[in-house]
Amino acid sequence: MTQGSTIFALASAGGRAGLAVVRVSGPGAGAALAALAGNKPQPRRASVRRLSWQGATLDKALLLWFPGPDSFTGQDVAEFHIHGGRAVREALFAAFLELGLVPAEPGEFSRRAVENGRLDLTRAEAVADLAEAQTPAQLRQALRQYEGGLADLYEGWRSGLIGALASAEAAIDFSDDGVEETELIAARAAVSEIIQEIQRHTEDFGRGEVLREGLRLAIVGPPNAGKSSLINALARRDIAIVSETPGTTRDVIGVRLELGGYLLHVSDTAGLRDSNDAIEAEGVRRARAEAASSHLTLLLLDGSEPANIPDGIEPDLTVWNKSDLPAFKKGDGISLSLKSGEGLAQLLAALTALVEKRLETKDESPALSRPRHRHALNEALASLRHAQDAKEPELFAEDLRLASRAIGRITGSMDVEEILDSVFRDFCIGK
Repeated sequence: MTQGSTIFALASAGGRAGLAVVRVSGPGAGAALAALAGNKPQPRRASVRRLSWQGATLDKALLLWFPGPDSFTGQDVAEFHIHGGRAVREALFAAFLELGLVPAEPGEFSRRAVENGRLDLTRAEAVADLAEAQTPAQLRQALRQYEGGLADLYEGWRSGLIGALASAEAAIDFSDDGVEETELIAARAAVSEIIQEIQRHTEDFGRGEVLREGLRLAIVGPPNAGKSSLINALARRDIAIVSETPGTTRDVIGVRLELGGYLLHVSDTAGLRDSNDAIEAEGVRRARAEAASSHLTLLLLDGSEPANIPDGIEPDLTVWNKSDLPAFKKGDGISLSLKSGEGLAQLLAALTALVEKRLETKDESPALSRPRHRHALNEALASLRHAQDAKEPELFAEDLRLASRAIGRITGSMDVEEILDSVFRDFCIGK
């Protein structure tokens, strides 16, 4: 959709609510506001007005007017804070359509903000992350990115590369004046330092991406150890079927939890044992695959039975269940009774410590938060390492250009059009 159109969308959550916020952006925003409210309110001052269209009253609403370019999108923007009933929304939307406004596509407000220089791409992505944040840790990361932490870091590297490129170009252009060696030495030193900084940033075990998407925890163990009971206890509701019959769980069952301010995707898996039953054997295979692909693995064992530790499992935490039984024998790890709840608090504390160890860092720099950032930085690193080996100044300079372009694609400083669609396609309507 072109920027010449005027778009509208519900910017608050749908469904039944006391209030709803409708956002309008584009060259026709002011005319739409005046047509419905009689005239435009003072810029950036809330004003209560009666909305009417074709002689019919639509609602009494609070209105805000943001003339461009000093608005979120860089265009003229109007906000209608209306009552949240469906009839009110639909009446307002019908009036917009008759006025020639068009419904916004997902992420179109943020996309216009990027195209008009109001946001860089990393801050635009943070808008989506703020809307999706479910835990305090996700909120902290999104806010830091929205405030420009990542953009400042990446643009700092790009600026450094542009400076090194200028030195390389000077070495090429003024080689007859004796400046070639001095300029190239300085440029290579700057490149070496940037390589080290990017390496430290990318060698983070995917911390920022995991924090944003959620950490995966697999619960594994032999049949009847209490895995399904454990996931029900963690979720505080019945997620998995609990039965004394071995092999009840035959597939991976997942639940989303918040633990210590972090998002976890916890998986209950089939009991690990040899089986001639084709369906159960497939469940065991999936359980092992889930453990191998998860960030953390919890091994749950029956402490009232002889130790039955499955082969090939390297747990991050071992828990011995059924401590309430007389035959219980504690092994290395945490003792627990899922029947009485004894030991559950200790287990939660241990899990929280594991998650914090996996996701927290003493490094104050912002975390890399999306796969496209990592891909672009890896491209930049490849070019910079190639530049280090380049013997000719011309080849050295070309590698620096490639690296700076790769980093520029993260913030949208270069080649922005080719990546806008992929960045904004997953945004919600109204953002």
